[in-house]
Amino acid sequence: MTEEAQRVIDAMNAVEAMVDPQERARAISEVLAHQANRGGEWRKMRRQVVLDLRAQEPAVSYRKIAALLGVSLGTVQDIERGYTGSGKNRPRKGGAEE
Repeated sequence: MTEEAQRVIDAMNAVEAMVDPQERARAISEVLAHQANRGGEWRKMRRQVVLDLRAQEPAVSYRKIAALLGVSLGTVQDIERGYTGSGKNRPRKGGAEE
């Protein structure tokens, strides 16, 4: 895990450890608001890395990208295709719509 990611996780753990439930809830609200604002931009940044690696000659494999990013092979494929979330926005096989 990167040092930066560990600092973020430590900060989240500190929020969860807050004794006063109202102060904890306020801190959670603040963090969630910032996360919502940044989530879309962070997904774009991560997707650009995947697209750049796939555009190299020769293209970097999905497995290698998955290892580099610490995600599954399927997640890398989803990122490349622009899919986000739980998979509800993925097209159905055979073009069937529900």
